[in-house]
Amino acid sequence: MTVLLREAIGDRLRHARTNQRRTLREVSRTARVSLGYLSEVERGRKEASSELLAAICDALELPLSELLHHVASDIGAVSQTPDTVPDTVPDGRSERGKLEGGRVLPSTLSDDLSDLRLQPMLSHRLTSKIGEPPKAVVAA
Repeated sequence: MTVLLREAIGDRLRHARTNQRRTLREVSRTARVSLGYLSEVERGRKEASSELLAAICDALELPLSELLHHVASDIGAVSQTPDTVPDTVPDGRSERGKLEGGRVLPSTLSDDLSDLRLQPMLSHRLTSKIGEPPKAVVAA
């Protein structure tokens, strides 16, 4: 599985901002970046230039070197995870799938940026069967 650099950077930036309980609007004004563009960077949709990253990091009071160090650690951790899911799914059917669109997301919120974990999205779909509704019990 491959995590794009822009996705890992965006996840870290969003995590830092939300830990500070700051809004996109506030950080975008401080960094002098449009709110829409900052949102796109946080969602991993846009590749931020080094100047833009520096401005966002300054607005978040987060050293750029610290951001890049954590991003490198995240990408290293993701590259060491297996890229397949178990051969069976909970209902016993055999279905071998691959992780798709894995994102590096916070598992818990704290002031420490080292609590990011991979949250894979499985490619198989959950299905359930709906049986006949239970018969009504009539009280005599």
